[in-house]
Amino acid sequence: MIPPVIVEEALRKNINLIAITDHNSTANIGAVMEAVRGTELSVLAGMELQTQEEVHVLCLFDDLEQAEAWQRSVDSHFENIPNNEEKIGEQYVVDATGNFIRSEPRMLIANVDLSLEEAVQGVNALGGLVIPAHVERHAYGLLATLGFASPSFEALEISRHATPQSVQKQFPQIKGFPLLQNGDVHYRDGFLGAMEFTMEASTIAEIRKAIRGLDGRKMRIV
Repeated sequence: MIPPVIVEEALRKNINLIAITDHNSTANIGAVMEAVRGTELSVLAGMELQTQEEVHVLCLFDDLEQAEAWQRSVDSHFENIPNNEEKIGEQYVVDATGNFIRSEPRMLIANVDLSLEEAVQGVNALGGLVIPAHVERHAYGLLATLGFASPSFEALEISRHATPQSVQKQFPQIKGFPLLQNGDVHYRDGFLGAMEFTMEASTIAEIRKAIRGLDGRKMRIV
C-alpha cells in the first residue's frame, strides 16, 4: 500500500495510531509520517525483523531517527543477496504521495544474522520495544518455531486467524503474557480489526504501561 491509501483507510476505520513495520526495512516510514501531517493519525516507526532463528519480531520506536539507527545495525548483520523480482516482486520505496523513488536491490525476505535476544537488547538500547509477531503461525512464528517465549518479551502478537483462547490452549507456556492482535495489514482490505489502548500519548513508554496495566493504562483486542 502507498502512504495516502494507508492514511485514508486508517482514518476511515477510526484508527488514530499505526506502526509502519516493513520487512527488514525502514525505508518507507518517512513517507508515511509525511503523509499523516495535518491529520489525527500518529505513526510509530518500526520494522518486522526476521531473526537468525527465522522468527518474525516487531521492532517499534517513537521516531524515525531511532528506527534508522536500528536499520544501520541490521544492515551490518544482513547479507547482501540480490532480490529476485520474478519470484519476490519489486520492493518499492515511495514518497508521501506514493510516487516511485527507487527499488530496494537487496532481497528483504531473508534472515538477519541477529538472534532474538540480540534483537531485544539492541532495540531496547535505542528506547524501542520488541514484540514477536504472529507467534502461533507455523511460518516464522515464535512458538511454532522454537516452542517457547523468553521472559524478555513484554507481549506477544497473534494472527487474526486465531483467538487468545485457542493460542493459550495450544501453547500453555505463554500463560501470563499479554497478547496483541490485528497488527498485520498488507492490503487496503486488511484493516479488519484493531487494538484499543488507553494511554496519555502515542509513545513506546505509554504502550509499555498499557501492556503492563500500569497507572490506569490498559489495552484490549477489539
